[in-house]
Amino acid sequence: MLTEIFAHKGIIEMNIKMIAQMAGVSVATVSKIINNYSDVGEETRQRVLKIMDETGYKPSSSAKTLATKKSNLIGVVFAGELNSDLNHPFFVKVINSFKKQIGVFGYDLLLFSNENFFSEKEDYLARCRHFQVDGCIIIAGDQVEPSVHQLDQSDIPCIGVDIKLSGKNSAYIMSDNEKISAKVVEHLYLNGYRKIGFLGIERHSEITSLRENAFRETLKTFGLAVNPDWFVYSSDYEEENGYRAVKQLIEKGALPEAMFAVSDLLAFGAIRAMKEHGLRIPGDMALIGCDDIDACRYTDPALSTVKQDTEKIGRLAAMMLYDMVNKQMDPSAIVVEAELVARQSCGKTLP
Repeated sequence: MLTEIFAHKGIIEMNIKMIAQMAGVSVATVSKIINNYSDVGEETRQRVLKIMDETGYKPSSSAKTLATKKSNLIGVVFAGELNSDLNHPFFVKVINSFKKQIGVFGYDLLLFSNENFFSEKEDYLARCRHFQVDGCIIIAGDQVEPSVHQLDQSDIPCIGVDIKLSGKNSAYIMSDNEKISAKVVEHLYLNGYRKIGFLGIERHSEITSLRENAFRETLKTFGLAVNPDWFVYSSDYEEENGYRAVKQLIEKGALPEAMFAVSDLLAFGAIRAMKEHGLRIPGDMALIGCDDIDACRYTDPALSTVKQDTEKIGRLAAMMLYDMVNKQMDPSAIVVEAELVARQSCGKTLP
């Protein structure tokens, strides 16, 4: 009957406001019924459901957003130029873990691109407001755009991974990068290595800076030399550029006994350069990477590395962001412990 009346009036598509008017209730009440909230009287619930059935109204996600001010969308920001193509195994594992957990809470992900930011002056905050996202996860790269900091300082809840956020509605999670370097130096020292080098990247990266500074300080703590000739840098995290950096080091001579690469991908390049020049690993130079991506088990020799708990980081990020979006916690910073995984690329030299 109701369907015929509204069809006669030329109204083809119902919406949540119409349902509320016909039932004599508020839009919020209709939304609660759609979402199965328990604090609605049974008589009201049945009246609204009957009207929805008779009019053929099918609630959509937009109806849910209209009444609750929530879109159930989480923005995903891969900040900086380096990570915009999603090619780093560490970040892929983190976001997969995040996706699984945030999905349990009923949220979908909206991945933002930063390709046109510099030419057309677009920004993350404007996009977030346009799509009405409930919150954002920000995955850090190098050379982070100013727009990321603008988003951080906004009223939109944000969780950062490997980036320190300071906004009143922001929190962040990262591995304990100082301990990562300290564990590497300690492990090498305990296994008899005294001349230890470092393979980092030239571009500004907060994470790499934390690891390098801690690496230098831990060398000093053990009374080991901080030899600038043993510190080499790649232009980025790519295996090819790690290869070039270590190749140049080898060609200069005076090699360290061991080296710490801030990324497994860089370490893979180092292995290739060392083999190409006939160096034995770890006989001539030991090597430790960082991230423990799956391929570490299959290099020759298998790569010693520091395992970051990507599963835990992703789940924590999802749970913390969910709690912030629903105002169940105040923003905070979480540091996750990493684990050194000893394999064949860093064999013992002590008798």
